Amino acid sequence: MAPAPQTRLTPAEACRAILAEIEPLEQERVPLADALGRVLTADVTSPIDLPPWDNSAMDGYAARASDVVAGAELRVVELIPAGGFPTRTLGPGECARIFTGAPVPSGADSVVRQEHTTRLDRDRVRIDDAHDAGRNVRPRAEDIAAGTVALTAGTEVGAAQMAFLAAMATFEVEVHRRPTVAILSTGDEVADEDEREEILAGRKIASSNTYGMAAAAIAAGADALSLGIVRDDQAQIRDRLALADAADLLVTSGGMSVGEHDHLRAILEASGDAMRFWRLRSRPGAPVGFGVLDGLPWLGLPGNPVSAMVTFELFARPAIRRLLGHRRLFRRTVPVVLGERLETPARLTHFLRVTLIEEGDALVARLTGPQGSGFVSSMARSDALLIVPEDRDEAGPGDTLRAIRLNEAAHVTEAPF
Repeated sequence: MAPAPQTRLTPAEACRAILAEIEPLEQERVPLADALGRVLTADVTSPIDLPPWDNSAMDGYAARASDVVAGAELRVVELIPAGGFPTRTLGPGECARIFTGAPVPSGADSVVRQEHTTRLDRDRVRIDDAHDAGRNVRPRAEDIAAGTVALTAGTEVGAAQMAFLAAMATFEVEVHRRPTVAILSTGDEVADEDEREEILAGRKIASSNTYGMAAAAIAAGADALSLGIVRDDQAQIRDRLALADAADLLVTSGGMSVGEHDHLRAILEASGDAMRFWRLRSRPGAPVGFGVLDGLPWLGLPGNPVSAMVTFELFARPAIRRLLGHRRLFRRTVPVVLGERLETPARLTHFLRVTLIEEGDALVARLTGPQGSGFVSSMARSDALLIVPEDRDEAGPGDTLRAIRLNEAAHVTEAPF
């Protein structure tokens, strides 16, 4: 007999159970233009010196430091534009008109900025200020030398990393494959755009989870595979689940509670040892389940829209980041000061939708409105999730708690809740 799934886990325990079943995806080689947001699987070594030559940091005149004397007149022997190259070595008393980024000619160790000079005629320039003697030359390999590791495995490729790679003429990189997340919504009562009139007439409910979870998956760096909406019928649910066989993660909403029409949990429990856990000490999101179905990690989220979005953030998003090869999976928390009184009598970890406003040196958290799991507007208006620990049943104005900033770019390795 298969072991019974665990129940009453804390959110942190649930995260650890999920991540224990998930490994980063295999590597693939992609064009640099497709690498944004991906994670490197191997160190990148620079094939070139950067910059590849001593070059000018200013528009001005390349010269020998010994000739950069206030009042000295130098002979201009050539012009070196950006993209051009010097054709001769500078001798004593000589200089070259040069522009930012252009290679410095041999013999020169200074660039006198043009505002520190006066052009006397076509071939002569006077040094008005000797401040630039020995300055304004960027040496070859000052940024990075050929053969040096430029970016290490595990680095996320952002805009700055893309610019660095391009500067090194590295136009293909090895990264973890982008995961595909299959999204399935269940319920006789939910409908999509093809039943808009039924929704407007109040006979159906729009499946906001179909759109919200797909968008959250894409925002986390995955490709979303929508499996649509399936009715509360075990045979139909099994058929639809089979369509997820090419995905890397299956996320479902609805069908996870204890009602007679909540078939999804029953299907998973009947699949041998597929179920790892069910039901958490969390609100919203108590009826969350996780298992592995024919090798495919599956995360079952509640059907209520807010519960689905909050639990996607807490559990699905870190799983996607693990698949992508990230090492820091969780958004960090920040200390916040309450701007109002809260009561959370249930002995659960609560995640409340709040807005954060800077007031002096503090971030003040205020609820976005009613916190019921059906208030989709409360999620749309929030920029953070306030964490109320399960041993806390009330808090008042001025009390300090912690919050997950939903637009936070910084991440940490351990679940901060």
